[in-house]
Amino acid sequence: MWESNDMKPGLLKQLAPQGALRVSINLGNPVLASRATPQDEPRGVSVDLARALAGRLGVALEPVVFDSAGKSVEAVARGKADVGFFALDPARAAQLRFTPPYVLIEGAYLVRQDSPLKTMGEVDVAGHRVVVGKGSAYDLYLTRELQQATIERAATSPTVVDEFLRTGADVAAGVRQQLLADCDRFAGLRLLPGNFMIIQQAMGVPADRSDEALAVVRLFIEDMKADGFVARALVRHGIDGARVAPAADHSPITQGAP
Repeated sequence: MWESNDMKPGLLKQLAPQGALRVSINLGNPVLASRATPQDEPRGVSVDLARALAGRLGVALEPVVFDSAGKSVEAVARGKADVGFFALDPARAAQLRFTPPYVLIEGAYLVRQDSPLKTMGEVDVAGHRVVVGKGSAYDLYLTRELQQATIERAATSPTVVDEFLRTGADVAAGVRQQLLADCDRFAGLRLLPGNFMIIQQAMGVPADRSDEALAVVRLFIEDMKADGFVARALVRHGIDGARVAPAADHSPITQGAP
């Protein structure tokens, strides 16, 4: 296990250039982070990992909180935060460098109870309107994958179902846990069986960080998986339906890839 006293000169300055570790926290994905009211401090798996990484580096933690994945990505890409928690996606490779994933979660489809849609394969049909959270992992993925259906974008992932109901769209797409919570908020909704993607949640740093800086964060993630930290955090925060990602191989670090 790597410790702060193993740090090469100048490496801490790369990882926490302002002295404290500024960590981008995305409240748009309830698997990662949430808070009961706007006045509450964020809590969740990503917050626990952020605190642990700051502790390993021996610096203070400075959370930078956002309501959507797109804003969270932009903060790290522009150097407004030092590290964040994101789904792996090739569309983000020019802006960020990623660790291997630490958690795997499912992207699911939601429809009305009386919808004729019964399976995933029936979604991508001309005339169908699919609502996604702008800039989210499933927005990026479905933009590439859907050939016939039209994608419409809600401002944030937690507002996808509200927008779906308001506009009369055919399908809402998002993280399974968020959609299940929305089924509790609104009557007459159901999820289609299965998933349209497995979302690999990883940590990311700005694209200009060195291999050595990225290696510190990669090793941290692998340690947190190996000693059960991530698994315990999922249980502690009551996250069902997500699982710890397997240990990564030791392939060389490449730009924009885990």
